[in-house]
Amino acid sequence: MIENSYQNMFKLPDLKRKIFITLALLFVYRIGIHVPTPGVNGAALSSFFASVDGTLFSMFNMFSGGALERFSIFALGIMPYISASIILELMTVVVPHLAQLKKEGEAGRKKKTQYTRYGTVVLSIIQGFGISVGLESMTSPAGVAIVPHPGWGFRLVTIITLTAGTAFIMWLGEQITERGIGNGISLIIFAGIVANMPLAMGNTFRLVSTGEMSVFMIIILIVMMVAVVSAIIYMEMAQRRIPVHYAKRVVGRKMYGGQTSHLPLKINTAGVIPPIFASSIIMFPTTLAQFANLEILQTIAAMFNPGTVWYYLLYVGFIVFFCFFYTAVQFNPEDVAENMKKNGGYIPGIRPGKRTSEYIDKVLTRITVGGAAYVSAVCVLPTFLMDQFNIPFYFGGTALLIVVGVSIDTISQIESHLISGNYEGFLGRGGTKRIKGRS
Repeated sequence: MIENSYQNMFKLPDLKRKIFITLALLFVYRIGIHVPTPGVNGAALSSFFASVDGTLFSMFNMFSGGALERFSIFALGIMPYISASIILELMTVVVPHLAQLKKEGEAGRKKKTQYTRYGTVVLSIIQGFGISVGLESMTSPAGVAIVPHPGWGFRLVTIITLTAGTAFIMWLGEQITERGIGNGISLIIFAGIVANMPLAMGNTFRLVSTGEMSVFMIIILIVMMVAVVSAIIYMEMAQRRIPVHYAKRVVGRKMYGGQTSHLPLKINTAGVIPPIFASSIIMFPTTLAQFANLEILQTIAAMFNPGTVWYYLLYVGFIVFFCFFYTAVQFNPEDVAENMKKNGGYIPGIRPGKRTSEYIDKVLTRITVGGAAYVSAVCVLPTFLMDQFNIPFYFGGTALLIVVGVSIDTISQIESHLISGNYEGFLGRGGTKRIKGRS
């Protein structure tokens, strides 16, 4: 059963080695979070971050695992790598060379990975320069300069340090993917988010002990957290399966085909990209207002603060837009229909070719509507709880999606190793449905 499954994990030498490598590399990452970048007043920076909660800084700090708040060598986190990957995917639509690489299999994938690495370094240099210049002009709420000795010396050291830190994180992620278990980049983000859980729990108990929050409210909070996590697990595993039949073909004396399969379409094809993009855009005016003391920027920033009607409307609108946009970039019904036709596959009642493409696109559009509504609800609910009921809901919507999604994917990969080693998986036998990893 479940206890035996956990024991069986360490009976497979290969799986045990992968788990230990993953944990060791994540431990190295967490150590690097606490190594500071030279030339910054740490106390003044911490004081500044305490005063800018709810801006773009707080979101970046979450994804960096608290490294930005400490301004460590990993302050940029893995976000430059993710941004480079997204930019490369978007350019695939308009650059024929990148579109061709997508069709070249393993060789094309390696080439795209190389381009992503170059893009990561370039973005890290640009962001490192921007952060260094921005820090030179910033002070703590008490008026203490965050950078005591500004100038090109500080800027160059910061650019080199942050770029090297991001490159090292990128290498760690690739090593986890190749030698460990799970997706390395996702696990690094996962580790950064989960690392602050003890602090969040401590703050919650402190509020209860001081009487600022009742025990009844804690019970409601736990029930809602369980309900939200359950809903995310259900929706992340949900698929719309389109039946596909393959015609019989006679080659020599043998007959091939005649099988029935299905085309799985995920309800949330875009993953966590929509809330990340939406958060970045909607928090941008608030972040600018921290640097420029202009009345118009202050007015716009006030409109976009969490809790206002404009905030919720724009946030949901951007999430829905990016859900459809990124799904269109990631999934091409024409390519799927063409590949299906070449292999002798067809959807019952639908003509192969263009009709099949139109049908798949129609189904994908319908389920994306449901997926966008689900992502919007998950992202807005925590913000609403914090604003309306003064609840210290630590996991925001984007963080919840990442934590649950990465957990499902990692457990799925561990279970695959257990099954291949003739061991019972995490969910046991007896007809229990296996966890399906995220596509």
